[in-house]
Amino acid sequence: MLLALTAVALPAASAPRASPSAAEGSGLVMVLDSSGSMAGSDGAGSTRIAAARNAVGTVVDALPAGYPTGLRVYGADKPKGCDDTRLAQPVAPLDRDGLKKAVAGVTPKGDTPIGLSLTKAAQDLPRPAAGAGGKRTIVLVSDGTDTCKTSQACQVASQLAASSPDLHVDVVGFQATGASRSQLECIAKSGNGQYYDAPDAASLARQLQRAGQLSAAGYRFRGTQVSGMDDRKGAPVVRPGQYLDSIGPNEKRYYAVDLDAASAADFSATVVPPPGAAVDTLDTVRTQIVSGADGSCQSSTAMFGQREGATPLTSAVSRIPSQGGTGTCDKAGRYGLVVERRADPGSDAARWPMELMFHVEQPLAKGATPAQSAPEYGAGGKAATLPTTQPKDVTGGTGFNDARPLGPGVWRDQILPAQTLWYKVPVSWGQQLRYDVEFANAPRSGQSIRTSFGSTQVYTPFRAPVGSGTGVFTPQVPYSGRPASLSMGTVPVSWSNRYETYPTVIPVHAKGDFYIAVTLGARSAQIAQNPKIGVVLRVAVLGRAKAGPEVAAADQDEAPDGGSSPAASGTTGGHWPAIRVAGVSVGGLGVLLLAGLGLSYGWARRKPRSGSGGAAR
Repeated sequence: MLLALTAVALPAASAPRASPSAAEGSGLVMVLDSSGSMAGSDGAGSTRIAAARNAVGTVVDALPAGYPTGLRVYGADKPKGCDDTRLAQPVAPLDRDGLKKAVAGVTPKGDTPIGLSLTKAAQDLPRPAAGAGGKRTIVLVSDGTDTCKTSQACQVASQLAASSPDLHVDVVGFQATGASRSQLECIAKSGNGQYYDAPDAASLARQLQRAGQLSAAGYRFRGTQVSGMDDRKGAPVVRPGQYLDSIGPNEKRYYAVDLDAASAADFSATVVPPPGAAVDTLDTVRTQIVSGADGSCQSSTAMFGQREGATPLTSAVSRIPSQGGTGTCDKAGRYGLVVERRADPGSDAARWPMELMFHVEQPLAKGATPAQSAPEYGAGGKAATLPTTQPKDVTGGTGFNDARPLGPGVWRDQILPAQTLWYKVPVSWGQQLRYDVEFANAPRSGQSIRTSFGSTQVYTPFRAPVGSGTGVFTPQVPYSGRPASLSMGTVPVSWSNRYETYPTVIPVHAKGDFYIAVTLGARSAQIAQNPKIGVVLRVAVLGRAKAGPEVAAADQDEAPDGGSSPAASGTTGGHWPAIRVAGVSVGGLGVLLLAGLGLSYGWARRKPRSGSGGAAR
């Protein structure tokens, strides 16, 4: 199958496709170096400023219609002067012709007041309203060092990022070497952004296009603003719903919920760092449900698992009343929800926006007997037969809230370095999701060959990640520009899975939209020649859909997406011993921590108990 990938790598000049509307307060301003050095040769028979003009034209042609975009230039109006910075095109709904005209009139003349220009650029961007989930981006294009001492560019970038979590500074270094490159890299790191190296005119256009499109493709947040506390005292009480907050490195955020004695509660936290921001392999986000003074009901940890650059990361945990109703966390009352972010000293120090989801599942009707649990992958393992039809074009969403609906079939998309694309697939009772991700064979740039990665994660309807540590699938693969593929899936959906012990089985206990996230590592920006890389998804929903979670539920005639349901999977069910498990979901590699258990464990098969005394809860 991988050989077919050479036909799905899409050209760099493809027209921009439909994109979700920008969140309030989002916008992009390009800051273009127009100092005297930009009149120099680009090494290909033209000038650096001519290459920059062409690159700006390329990026505005690729941005989605209407995305707020502006242009600021410095060093363009005076032979000397550290106040020489000007807004050449205000940040407004995308005006392609206006931006091209503005950059065409720029002539290199003077000094390089980078620090002042960054300060002004931050003021050019729209301010998000309270509670809005906007994303503001400054993209600096420069070939040299700040020659003005009125403000230190790295310090300015750090101050801007610290004062506005939604703002980040990306930098494209055009033929920058030595001390010049070091300063530009410092600006990007201090500004919670990404540095793109552009040694020639072609790479300048490619890297600027990537930076611009990644800004426009920012995560679309949704929820009610809430402010968690740093301890349980005074923690805000939240009801079922979706919320927005932010979290800093090595910080905890506390919230409170009131639970009855019978319902399950699902809680998730999704942090959204700037794409490619500095992270360490062991940086984590941990969610926890606590009762009483400090008693822990359940906890789960999500880990980046790589140092290449940050991507959205989700941790989720559930409070499941025990079958006997005698557990420590079975009682009705007030519980605490906790989110903790752990970060290495060298990791991004900014506060990250965070989206929370809290959901309550009512128990089954009294006397209902749920179907047996289904903890095995069975027909949904690696050997499952997936669709081989011609791929259909699709555009992935930016996150959970605008994930692109998919049904069974073959789908083709494009992905940027450091980007995560999101899709959702309806899966009903008794069914399981199984899919492959294939990254295309991409023409490689002339830079030194490096290895990046491609990865995928699958989430339940309540956003619990279940693709790490399955023992069946590996969610990350090395990517060097050559074809690479991943397989991923879930166990069948069963209400009784909540009483299993394995972290990748427990959350698969409710039907609904399962989410697929596909990520390409930031380092692939130095590998691939085209701005985007082709990606193919082969999606199957296995097993006949059941009308409900009960043991005697009838088969549905059609699958949740309205198409014909595949043949029954034949997966067998069963239970594992009732041991406590702490799950660690890693952004590519899976680790499971089994509390108080050795490396081996036995199977204990039994059918769920009938009646109201336990399994029907």
